[in-house]
Amino acid sequence: MSGSAIIFFCVFCILVLTGIIFYQQFVFRTGIQAKLREIHRKLNDITGTDSGERVMVFTENKELMELAAQINRLLEEHSKVKADYRRSQLASKRMLSNISHDMKTPMTVVLGYLEIMRLNGVMQDGMLAKTERKAKGVMELINQFFTLAKIEAGDMDMELSRVDICEVCKESILDFYEILSRTDFQVDIRLPENPVYVQGNKEALQRILFNLVSNAVRYGADGKYLGVFLRTDKNGAYVDVTDRGRGIEQAFAENIFDRLFTMEDSRSRSVQGNGLGLTIAKNLTTQLGGEIILDSTPHVKTTFTVKLKRMEY
Repeated sequence: MSGSAIIFFCVFCILVLTGIIFYQQFVFRTGIQAKLREIHRKLNDITGTDSGERVMVFTENKELMELAAQINRLLEEHSKVKADYRRSQLASKRMLSNISHDMKTPMTVVLGYLEIMRLNGVMQDGMLAKTERKAKGVMELINQFFTLAKIEAGDMDMELSRVDICEVCKESILDFYEILSRTDFQVDIRLPENPVYVQGNKEALQRILFNLVSNAVRYGADGKYLGVFLRTDKNGAYVDVTDRGRGIEQAFAENIFDRLFTMEDSRSRSVQGNGLGLTIAKNLTTQLGGEIILDSTPHVKTTFTVKLKRMEY
C-alpha cells in the first residue's frame, strides 16, 4: 500500500471515529432532553391536579435518577405541609365556630335582663337604651362570626327549596324602614307583581339581602338613595341593591369581599359594620349556586347584583 493510500485510510478512520463520537453525544443529549421534558410534563400534571403522585423516570443516567429522587422528596414534603395546613385551618374554623356559639348564650341572657329592666322602668335617662344598643351590636357581631365560622367549617347545612325572592326582597326593605325614614333616604323599589321563584334557602337569602342593604345604607349614606330591583330572564333572577354614595374605588374592588375589610371613613354609624357582611353574603350566595357581581362608579352609583337560579312555578 502506498504512503498516500495509508494517509487517506488514516484520515478516513479518524473522520469515521469523530462521526461516531458526535453521533453518540447527540443521542446522549437528545435522550437527556427527552427525559427532562418528561419530568417537566409530569410535574405540571402533579401540581395542576394535586394528585399526590410521584415522578417516575426510567433511565440509567445517575444524575437524572438523583434529580427525580430529590423532586420526589420535595413533593412529599409539600404534601405533608399542605395536609398540616388544611388540618390547622379546619381546626381554627371549628374553634371559632365553638367560641362564637359559647359567647351567644351569655349575651342572650344579658339582653334578656336588659329587656326586663326596660319593661320595669329601671335605668331611665337613656342609659338603658344605650346599653341595650351596644349589647345588640355585640350580639350581631357574634352572630356574624358564628355564621361565617359555620360556613367556612362546612357545618352549615342548607336545604335548598323553591323560594319567592320577591317576598324576601319586600321583607328585607321593611327591616330597614325606620332607619331609612329617619335618615331621609330616597327608596326606589321595583319588584314584579307576581312571585319569582328561585333555588334557595329563605334564611340564607334573608341574610344575604340584609347584609347588602345594610352595606348600602352604611356606606352609601352620602347619596341618600337606596334602590332594590328584581329582574329576570329565562334562566336567572337578579337582585340589584344600589346606592349613590361614595362607592368603591377600583383598587379596593378585588378586596371588598375579604373578611374584616371595611371602608374606615364610612359616614353612617346607625347600621353596625364589622367587615364580615359582604364576606358572608358572597359565601352564602355561592352555596346557593349563585354569584354576586359588583359594579361601582364612585359618587355616582354602586350596585351589588345577586344572581340566582330561577325555578319554574
